[in-house]
Amino acid sequence: MKSRLIYILTYAGMWLLASLPFWALYLISDGGYLLLRYVIRYRRRVVRTNLKNSFPEKSEQELKEIEHKFYHYICDYMMEEIKMLRMSFDELARRMEYDNKEEYLAMIAKHGGIVVLIPHYANFEWLIGMGAIMREGDLPVQVYKPLHNRYMDEMFKRIRARFGGYNIPKHSTAREMIKLRRENRHMAVGLITDQSPNLSEAHYWTTFLNQQTVFMDGGERIAKLMNFPVFYSELQRQGRGHCKVIFDLITETPQQMPDGAITECFVRRLEQTIRRDPPYWFWSHKRWKLKPSDTKHG
Repeated sequence: MKSRLIYILTYAGMWLLASLPFWALYLISDGGYLLLRYVIRYRRRVVRTNLKNSFPEKSEQELKEIEHKFYHYICDYMMEEIKMLRMSFDELARRMEYDNKEEYLAMIAKHGGIVVLIPHYANFEWLIGMGAIMREGDLPVQVYKPLHNRYMDEMFKRIRARFGGYNIPKHSTAREMIKLRRENRHMAVGLITDQSPNLSEAHYWTTFLNQQTVFMDGGERIAKLMNFPVFYSELQRQGRGHCKVIFDLITETPQQMPDGAITECFVRRLEQTIRRDPPYWFWSHKRWKLKPSDTKHG
């Protein structure tokens, strides 16, 4: 009962906030930045440690500038996520620019689906609006990790489904995708691929941002199971409330790629994205909590 009440109050508050225009939401974000960085000091030690370890070549001043922009970005991100509750499909389509979509659509038509590997970068949540450029009847599929609170989980599923998104919990991915294929549905399957995995999912170790880092290889496994071409989602923040995405083909023939090769390609391209414009990745994540000694094959 308590969880349901919290959900109702949270949803009502977010619904009211979402009715505000973007300029008003960004005023709130500016205030939130001051609160988050200087009063709450949200995960400041984690952010600073991650930045220092990732960019040992940068000066203290350069790292502080990235930190400053990151906290501004994370507050904007929260407001932009809330805005999705009431943002129209047309407005989302205007604010997301899709590049290289001809190849993206051709691969869906040719193979029946594609896999899109997505980082926690820029306006990544807005990618669920990719249905705006897909053919009628094709599905933008999002593989997600269910939240522990079922009411909050339901709220976020509702947000993502507003724009035609088809939500699949990650433990049901293979079964659901095989079902969709039997129904002759064409799909673009989006997976967030850079989060810190659980110990049971820690399969692929590599060097990332100067550190030994483990990645999940679920996206690669799904691509090989379905034999779907794989794209990297190159996100570029174009300013507040505007984003460009380039669908960068990794491979059209995943089953011919050696094990780990697709995941490694994702890692290298993500590293390029971050180095190009560092503030817009989730530096507050405890990304390097697992060490090689924690895993059997590290």
